Formats: sequence, structure tokens, C-alpha cells
Amino acid sequence: MKRSVVILSGGLDSSTLLYDWVKSGQREVYALSVDYGQRHVRELAYARKLAEGLGVPHRVADLKALKPLFGENALTGAATEVPKTDYATANMTVTVVPNRNMILLAVAGAWAAGLHAEDIGYAAHAGDHTIYPDCRPAFAEAMDKALLLCDWNALHLARPYVHLSKADIVRRGAELGVPYEKTWSCYEGGEVHCGLCATCRERKAAFLTAGVPDPTTYLS
Repeated sequence: MKRSVVILSGGLDSSTLLYDWVKSGQREVYALSVDYGQRHVRELAYARKLAEGLGVPHRVADLKALKPLFGENALTGAATEVPKTDYATANMTVTVVPNRNMILLAVAGAWAAGLHAEDIGYAAHAGDHTIYPDCRPAFAEAMDKALLLCDWNALHLARPYVHLSKADIVRRGAELGVPYEKTWSCYEGGEVHCGLCATCRERKAAFLTAGVPDPTTYLS
């Protein structure tokens, strides 16, 4: 059976991928989350509960010490407000955490290599935003090549959702029975989803477009 590590943020996409791979019965799945000092750190509790519910070994890499290296941004900095707008607007650049995805993939690569896993599950999808340099397809392709060379055993970066929209992923998750009420997207990280930040707006739109009831409680 193939051994795989899923990068699990606790959001819609990675949670669906976790369920997808576990439910397939063809993989021995491990889940990795990362605490990099994000203001929405509550996503990690959601990730842990999802993994526990599936009986999947779950680890949280504590990288909070890196927080000062990221400079001031809305996700790890206290002084910058999270924009209450959609991803298309220019001011969303304040939500860029420099090189975050390379760091996440490198840590996942270390664990996967130690486990002698064959691949890393990365829930990148067709709707990922080019305002984030490390969300571009060329970045993921380059990381795949790097991971193949990082260990004596070949390690592949799997992106099964790369051609799917977020709505497509929600439909897939509904088929799999993903408990979306137990996932977290909001950048604000309050008690409930704010409903106004870009990721909340995208979450709402995905359920609406998919024709799947949205179980999320939003503040606004």
C-alpha cells in the first residue's frame, strides 16, 4: 500500500484531499499541519479533530520561531488588518506570507522522507491565486522536481485537484461525507468565520456554485 503525507491546514481543500485519500483505501495516510504563527491558528485544532476522526496519524510542526522572519503581513502580523474584500483586489498582497508554501513543503518532505513515503498530498487547485507567488503552477512543478531529488527514495508532489475549481472540490467532499462544519477557512481566526475576508467570501461562493448547503456559521 502506498504511504502518503497530506499537508492538512484544516480548510476545505486539504480536508477534502485527506478524506479522498483515506476513503480510497489505497493509501496509508499521514497528516501534517504547521504552526507558523498564523493569526488563524485555530485551523490547527480543526485539522487535528479531522485527522483523529479518520484515525490518521497527525503531527503539528511548530515553526512559530520563524514568525519574525516573515515581516509585517496580515496573517502573521498584529499591526496589519485582514482585508475585507475578495482575492482579486491589489490590497490582498498584504496577506502574503513570504515563501510559506516552500517552507510547508520542505517540512512535509522531511517527514515523508523519514517515513519512506512515496508522495505528498498538496491540495492546490485551479482557483489558486497568482497574487501568491508560491501558488503558481510553475512553483509546484519546481517543488515536485526538487522533492524527487531530496532523498535517495523518489518523493513525488501529488496535486490531484490541480484542474478542479473550489466548487468542484466541495462537490467531491460532499460525495465523500466531509464534515465541512468541522473545517476552518477564515483569516481572522475569531470564534466563528467573519464572512467578509477573502477566504470566507471564496468559501461561501464555492458552496453556492457547487449547489451544496453551506454548514458554516458566519459573523456577517
